[in-house]
Amino acid sequence: MDKLSAMRTFVRVVESGSFTAVAAELSSTQSAISKQVAALEKELGAKLLVRTTRSLSLSEEGARYFEQSRRLVAEIAEAESDLRQGEAQLRGWLRVAASVGFGRLKLMPLVKTFMAAHPDVKIDLRLHDGFVDLVEQGIDVSVRIGDLPDSGLIARRVGTSQRMLMAHRDYLKTLPPGIRSPVQPGDLSQHNCLVYSEMSTRNQWSFMAGATASDEPGTARTVRVEGSLQTNSSEVIRAAVTSGMGIGYSPTWLFEQELASGEVVRLMPGWESPASPIHLVSPPERKHSAKVKAFVEHVAMAFMP
Repeated sequence: MDKLSAMRTFVRVVESGSFTAVAAELSSTQSAISKQVAALEKELGAKLLVRTTRSLSLSEEGARYFEQSRRLVAEIAEAESDLRQGEAQLRGWLRVAASVGFGRLKLMPLVKTFMAAHPDVKIDLRLHDGFVDLVEQGIDVSVRIGDLPDSGLIARRVGTSQRMLMAHRDYLKTLPPGIRSPVQPGDLSQHNCLVYSEMSTRNQWSFMAGATASDEPGTARTVRVEGSLQTNSSEVIRAAVTSGMGIGYSPTWLFEQELASGEVVRLMPGWESPASPIHLVSPPERKHSAKVKAFVEHVAMAFMP
């Protein structure tokens, strides 16, 4: 058995979800494709696929083997492509991860222009607000916002994310009598604060007094906030703020259009929030990938001041 060929077939069967589709791709038969995957399972001594008359799914062992096989197959294909075409001819799959809001608003336009410049590249864009294990998920490039732990990943800083306290103008118009729009951190105890649970500080919001704050400039204040909504989704926070549900403490890029139109307004302008670095990170084994280098450079150039 040609194990590499069997791995390639197995990966394509999982990606397409069909033995028939892969058979058509390879000008083969469904029976031949099924036998090739079965031979791979026998060689490994593990059941990779769970087959029924109507569906095809991965076993637990199959899911682990799929991620490893897909990464290996992609790296071999890229190495062969570089030898045949040179690094200028980028081709094949590039797997990119980011948070949902950042991916939709900031990264997707760059994905489009990158693919236009490199038409033989296909991008698997995975958006998730939680932590993503790059090696386990087979990710080539991931956007990380915030300080990076010493993880051994290859990282390039491409920008800065600035958080801001903000609310929809309708929320401010409907405040109960005696409750004012917050002008200092202590005022937040009277407001419905929308908590983003994926932020490490969660409902502990930190600020530093600026030149126009009531406190001495440079004074740091951290307050514990409470509210009726907590979520692990930046998109839910965005929807809650724009519908006037409460006060958000979010990156400015998440509300660029609403802030520009005045629909959402900045609160406590005399108080500043800590800035967070934006990095593009990759597993060490991807540092020589021509596609990864090109994509990182493309994003970095777009984010340059």
